[in-house]
Amino acid sequence: MDMIARKKIALSRAAFNLGLTVIIGAFGAHGLQGKVSEKAIATFETGVTYHQLHGVALLILPLIGIALGKTFPWVGRFFTLGTILFSGFCYLYAITGIKAMAMVVPLGGVSFIIGWFLLGVQLLKESKS
Repeated sequence: MDMIARKKIALSRAAFNLGLTVIIGAFGAHGLQGKVSEKAIATFETGVTYHQLHGVALLILPLIGIALGKTFPWVGRFFTLGTILFSGFCYLYAITGIKAMAMVVPLGGVSFIIGWFLLGVQLLKESKS
């Protein structure tokens, strides 16, 4: 599979991921009202916000790659892992109230940070060549 085909698949994955954020956000806004605390709803909304932000990043990443003729697979992997660990466990914690779920969330944050720093390093290297 050539690079452009891989980028198109990455773009479609990002689009589906963003569509999922709308579904999850709507569930949080309409399905959780009156069922969980306001603090739990705020936690859920934080998960949605980071999910959407990194969904957009996953959408833009292949476009940067096309412009530069490069791929950034590890950046996308860290963003995806961060979405699962950060947003996913924010969702689970908000819905269940199980504190152990909240203990996983920082690992997602670290994954996001690694992804962003990795992208920054790779772009700096690209600017020097």
